[in-house]
Amino acid sequence: MKTLIEADEIREKVAELGERIATDYRGKPLTLLGVLTGSLIFLSDLMRQIELPHRVGLIQASSYRGAVTEPGHLSINASLLPELRDRDVVLVDDIFDTGHTLVALHERVRQEEPASIRSAVLLWKEGRSEVERIPDYYCFRIPDRFVVGYGLDYADEFRHLPYVAELEPEDLRGNE
Repeated sequence: MKTLIEADEIREKVAELGERIATDYRGKPLTLLGVLTGSLIFLSDLMRQIELPHRVGLIQASSYRGAVTEPGHLSINASLLPELRDRDVVLVDDIFDTGHTLVALHERVRQEEPASIRSAVLLWKEGRSEVERIPDYYCFRIPDRFVVGYGLDYADEFRHLPYVAELEPEDLRGNE
């Protein structure tokens, strides 16, 4: 594996993003809505950096299954959604790749009649977007590489890494 973003760089950017979100939502009813499972570490760290009252909820979206590196059919499970009506919602996800997940989640969350919906991602993968929507907040722009760590996985492995790394071809073959 080749490290792309060190743990201390991530901590610094997440703290900056938390301050920005706190400034933007001061005095508003904020709900952070984490996208399972990749956002868990980012969501956990981000919510501790937002120094204002806010709620946290979860939604599940998955387009990768098993040992694959290309997205497949998107599945959304909204059974864990909290009450969102008239609240400002920030969708928190690990990575913005093609953008299809973000668009689908935005449409699903809009059905709950929130006051507003924005998005925050740890990583924005360059050159992959297939939609017009872009993340409202992001920590890092990265090249078009398959990455793991800090919540991102390959075959449900590597989420625990405190940094973001690019898998080498031999890493991919080793888990098949």
